[in-house]
Amino acid sequence: MMSSNEFAIPDELASPQAKLVYASLFVTDEPTATDLQGLLGLSKLTLFAVLESLTANDLVRRTEAGYVVR
Repeated sequence: MMSSNEFAIPDELASPQAKLVYASLFVTDEPTATDLQGLLGLSKLTLFAVLESLTANDLVRRTEAGYVVR
């Protein structure tokens, strides 16, 4: 059983960008898309596509402040 402090990339994440965004969300405190863009250097188009995919797959949720790993 994994504790809340342990980290693992979900098996269903295949793209390097999805893995990068997921890992970044795990180690940051509710970053916004702008925060993630500055941190990762991804284009907004790529970042929003990845966040939408992660949200649709129920791996990430959007909050009033930003994004968090489920």
